[in-house]
Amino acid sequence: MNEKILYRIGEVSNKLGVETHVLRYWEKEIPFLKPSMRGKGGQRLYTEEDVEKFALVKKMLYEDGMRIEGVKRYFRREEKNFHDISRIKNILIEAKQLLEKI
Repeated sequence: MNEKILYRIGEVSNKLGVETHVLRYWEKEIPFLKPSMRGKGGQRLYTEEDVEKFALVKKMLYEDGMRIEGVKRYFRREEKNFHDISRIKNILIEAKQLLEKI
Protein backbone atom coordinates (compact mmCIF):
# COMPACT_ATOMS: atom_id res chain seq x y z
CA MET A 1 0.00 0.00 0.00
CA ASN A 2 1.21 3.47 -0.86
CA GLU A 3 2.11 5.58 2.19
CA LYS A 4 1.70 8.95 0.48
CA ILE A 5 -1.52 10.69 1.45
CA LEU A 6 -1.55 13.84 -0.71
CA TYR A 7 0.10 14.61 -4.04
CA ARG A 8 0.96 17.96 -5.58
CA ILE A 9 0.06 18.55 -9.23
CA GLY A 10 3.68 18.04 -10.32
CA GLU A 11 3.76 14.64 -8.64
CA VAL A 12 0.50 13.62 -10.32
CA SER A 13 1.91 14.85 -13.62
CA ASN A 14 5.07 12.73 -13.21
CA LYS A 15 3.14 9.69 -12.04
CA LEU A 16 0.79 9.76 -15.06
CA GLY A 17 3.21 11.09 -17.67
CA VAL A 18 0.97 14.06 -18.47
CA GLU A 19 1.97 17.73 -18.37
CA THR A 20 0.57 19.85 -15.52
CA HIS A 21 -1.26 22.19 -17.94
CA VAL A 22 -3.13 19.15 -19.30
CA LEU A 23 -4.24 18.18 -15.77
CA ARG A 24 -5.42 21.74 -15.14
CA TYR A 25 -7.35 21.69 -18.45
CA TRP A 26 -9.02 18.41 -17.51
CA GLU A 27 -9.98 19.93 -14.14
CA LYS A 28 -11.60 22.85 -15.93
CA GLU A 29 -13.50 20.63 -18.36
CA ILE A 30 -14.48 17.77 -16.03
CA PRO A 31 -15.79 19.15 -12.71
CA PHE A 32 -15.32 16.01 -10.62
CA LEU A 33 -11.54 16.24 -11.18
CA LYS A 34 -11.20 19.24 -8.88
CA PRO A 35 -8.47 18.75 -6.26
CA SER A 36 -9.62 17.38 -2.92
CA MET A 37 -8.01 20.28 -1.14
CA ARG A 38 -5.70 23.22 -1.51
CA GLY A 39 -2.52 23.73 0.45
CA LYS A 40 -0.75 26.89 1.47
CA GLY A 41 -0.82 29.43 -1.29
CA GLY A 42 -3.64 27.62 -3.06
CA GLN A 43 -1.49 24.71 -4.25
CA ARG A 44 -3.57 21.79 -5.55
CA LEU A 45 -3.43 18.66 -3.39
CA TYR A 46 -4.78 15.34 -4.61
CA THR A 47 -5.63 12.09 -2.87
CA GLU A 48 -4.83 8.66 -4.30
CA GLU A 49 -8.50 8.47 -5.38
CA ASP A 50 -8.06 11.75 -7.30
CA VAL A 51 -4.98 10.33 -9.03
CA GLU A 52 -6.97 7.22 -10.01
CA LYS A 53 -9.67 9.44 -11.54
CA PHE A 54 -7.05 11.27 -13.59
CA ALA A 55 -5.59 7.93 -14.69
CA LEU A 56 -9.04 6.80 -15.85
CA VAL A 57 -9.56 10.02 -17.82
CA LYS A 58 -6.10 9.61 -19.38
CA LYS A 59 -6.96 6.03 -20.42
CA MET A 60 -10.29 7.10 -21.89
CA LEU A 61 -8.69 9.91 -23.90
CA TYR A 62 -5.36 8.41 -24.93
CA GLU A 63 -6.01 4.67 -25.13
CA ASP A 64 -9.74 4.41 -25.84
CA GLY A 65 -9.69 7.34 -28.28
CA MET A 66 -12.53 9.25 -26.65
CA ARG A 67 -12.83 13.02 -26.94
CA ILE A 68 -13.24 15.26 -23.90
CA GLU A 69 -16.99 15.67 -24.61
CA GLY A 70 -17.41 11.89 -24.62
CA VAL A 71 -15.60 11.62 -21.29
CA LYS A 72 -17.84 14.33 -19.79
CA ARG A 73 -20.96 12.57 -21.09
CA TYR A 74 -19.75 9.25 -19.66
CA PHE A 75 -19.26 10.71 -16.18
CA ARG A 76 -22.57 12.60 -16.24
CA ARG A 77 -24.28 9.28 -17.02
CA GLU A 78 -22.33 7.51 -14.27
CA GLU A 79 -23.27 10.24 -11.79
CA LYS A 80 -26.96 9.84 -12.70
CA ASN A 81 -26.67 6.05 -12.27
CA PHE A 82 -25.03 6.56 -8.86
CA HIS A 83 -27.89 8.84 -7.74
CA ASP A 84 -30.51 6.38 -9.05
CA ILE A 85 -28.86 3.51 -7.15
CA SER A 86 -28.68 5.63 -3.98
CA ARG A 87 -32.39 6.50 -4.30
CA ILE A 88 -33.34 2.83 -4.77
CA LYS A 89 -31.19 1.84 -1.79
CA ASN A 90 -32.97 4.40 0.41
CA ILE A 91 -36.37 3.11 -0.72
CA LEU A 92 -35.34 -0.46 0.13
CA ILE A 93 -34.06 0.58 3.55
CA GLU A 94 -37.36 2.32 4.29
CA ALA A 95 -39.31 -0.74 3.10
CA LYS A 96 -37.21 -3.00 5.31
CA GLN A 97 -37.84 -0.77 8.33
CA LEU A 98 -41.59 -0.82 7.65
CA LEU A 99 -41.58 -4.63 7.31
CA GLU A 100 -39.65 -5.00 10.56
CA LYS A 101 -42.40 -3.07 12.36
CA ILE A 102 -45.04 -5.57 11.19
